[in-house]
Amino acid sequence: MSRTTTIVEAEAITTVRLLAVDMVEKANSGHPGLPLGAAPMACALFTKIMRHNPANPSWLNRDRFVLSAGHGSALLYPLLHLCGYDLGLDELKAFRQLGSRTPGHPEYGHTPGVEITTGPLGQGIAAAVGMALAERLLAARLNTGDLTLIDYHTYVICSDGDLMEGLSSEASSLAGHLKLGKLICLYDDNGISIEGSTKLTFTENVRLRYEAYGWHVDEVDGNDQNAIEKCVRNAKAQGDRPSMILVHTTIGYGSPNKAGKSSAHGEPLGASETRLLKQRFGVPEDQSFVVSEAVREHFRQAATRGAALEADWQAKWSRFKAERPEFAGTVETLLNGGMPQEWLSGVEPFEPGEPLATRQASKTFLGALAGKVAFLIGGSADLGPSTGTGIAGAIDVTEDGFEGFNIHFGIREHAMAAMMNGIALSKIMVPYGGTFLVFADYMKPAIRMACLMQLHVVYIFTHDSIGVGEDGPTHQPIEQLAMLRAIPGLDVIRPADANETLAAWKLALSRRKPVALVLSRQSLPRLDAAHMPVLEGTPKGAYILSDWDDNENEKRVILIATGSEVHPALSAKELLENEGIAARIVSMPCRELFREMPDSYREEVLPSSVRKRVVIEAASPFGWDGVAGPEGCVTGLDRFGVSAPGAAVFELFGFTGSSIAEVAKGLFQAKGDTA
Repeated sequence: MSRTTTIVEAEAITTVRLLAVDMVEKANSGHPGLPLGAAPMACALFTKIMRHNPANPSWLNRDRFVLSAGHGSALLYPLLHLCGYDLGLDELKAFRQLGSRTPGHPEYGHTPGVEITTGPLGQGIAAAVGMALAERLLAARLNTGDLTLIDYHTYVICSDGDLMEGLSSEASSLAGHLKLGKLICLYDDNGISIEGSTKLTFTENVRLRYEAYGWHVDEVDGNDQNAIEKCVRNAKAQGDRPSMILVHTTIGYGSPNKAGKSSAHGEPLGASETRLLKQRFGVPEDQSFVVSEAVREHFRQAATRGAALEADWQAKWSRFKAERPEFAGTVETLLNGGMPQEWLSGVEPFEPGEPLATRQASKTFLGALAGKVAFLIGGSADLGPSTGTGIAGAIDVTEDGFEGFNIHFGIREHAMAAMMNGIALSKIMVPYGGTFLVFADYMKPAIRMACLMQLHVVYIFTHDSIGVGEDGPTHQPIEQLAMLRAIPGLDVIRPADANETLAAWKLALSRRKPVALVLSRQSLPRLDAAHMPVLEGTPKGAYILSDWDDNENEKRVILIATGSEVHPALSAKELLENEGIAARIVSMPCRELFREMPDSYREEVLPSSVRKRVVIEAASPFGWDGVAGPEGCVTGLDRFGVSAPGAAVFELFGFTGSSIAEVAKGLFQAKGDTA
């Protein structure tokens, strides 16, 4: 039933608006336009609709809030402060300043109550689809007939910019297909972008677009808080459809000279305009950061309700733990950042045998776990048979059932990566997603977001080199490895055989951070794990796979290789030793892990006294100079590949034992020395 907004509700909205303006003015930096326009809808969510407990921001069954338009962070921080999260008024006054808990865009893990890092447009709404999917996955695993542990909603405030980004289309399409009814988006439809009116570029019918995706769509006046509440509650009742509510707002609402203009978007209003704004709202012009006791009490009521809701849920959780102690223990281990031991055991090393592509070894590992570990889940961007991520016998996740383990993301690489972020934010579900390495380019922005948040996601990148062969240069990755390794916080592991792949997967699970597994299309010889330190060496990032036979030889060279190139390096070792050059083979599947090792270990593997080194990788040489050293060299590729059988392409570009041996010999010939 609709009712008139009370005086205190109106004052609460005004308080949030003016706190945002004061924050931006004090910082002389920020985006006041969105908070001024969107405050009514945000207040409705935080005070009337959302289930959240500021005293425990990590309560498992809380509703999630995603400010996809992360530039409007000055809207979110006042709400968190007023609701009682651990965010004092002094932090609002330190907005965008060094060391504050109120950065320019929301940062997960930095500010209590911030569910996800946002700012790059489209990332928030796409990750929210993953959050909503995670809710369905968890509900299917944890809820029983008479005990409902998981039933939260995911709420999003998104902008014109979010909906212009292609990523939002990818993710929204899949959300509609999967009927994620607990996803509710409020679109801040203010008709303004940085360059001016959205009529310059964005005249599509958003209502029809989202109806075509299978969403429930509604519209509402952005200043009518009670109508907004009614729309959201109607959206919650849909059940089998995500909802998009077009909230018609005015950017910079209340500003006499900037309301409805692009100038309100990304710069302070200025002192004189701020005074006029406060006059418009009937508050003292000379005061800032003012919160009345009535407003504080209004927000405290929401916190009190949240605490009661969590208390009820905790009673259910206690019952669940009593009835299913082992399963509850697994959930708690994951929530606390640990890894259940059963995820890492029970997979035996590969015996010597026929060559095996590392993508196939990965598939074998996943097949051994599928259905046995309830919270490991994933799929591919329509490449399951090629990437080894389509696990035979595992149940598919569909719009009619979420008990399964195989997710079909469709040909939506970017959405897949962003949704993986949302799934991982549950802290229980561990998602993996597969595609060809060359298509990591499509995923890069979402991979970067995962690394910013240090989420536990696993990327399975197959078809990792010119070994792709006949598909040619469009599908043969060159620069992608360098790109991935340049992202801070990402472990990039390129195993040389099936057993390095097994060790890599165990690392990908136990590290509880972003990991990229880079795997071969072509079959590779198996390294003998019984006689080579493969399983114990891989976790160190680099290890001595085969050492020189004559340690006293003055002619010594270290061949450092990754992935499939380890095998021609082993062939080169034999050729070099026949010509009197002692060669050590170092397999370096992960540079990031090797950098974490103690100096003593790194010196043991790559002694500084041996300056003749050859790095071998069929990819861009960028980033390898520090490993090769001043007297070494890098055998890589600084050009695109060609269409031909993989073995022929490797031979053409010099990735054979004989070619590598010639490069190594050249290090000694260049200066005529023997040391």
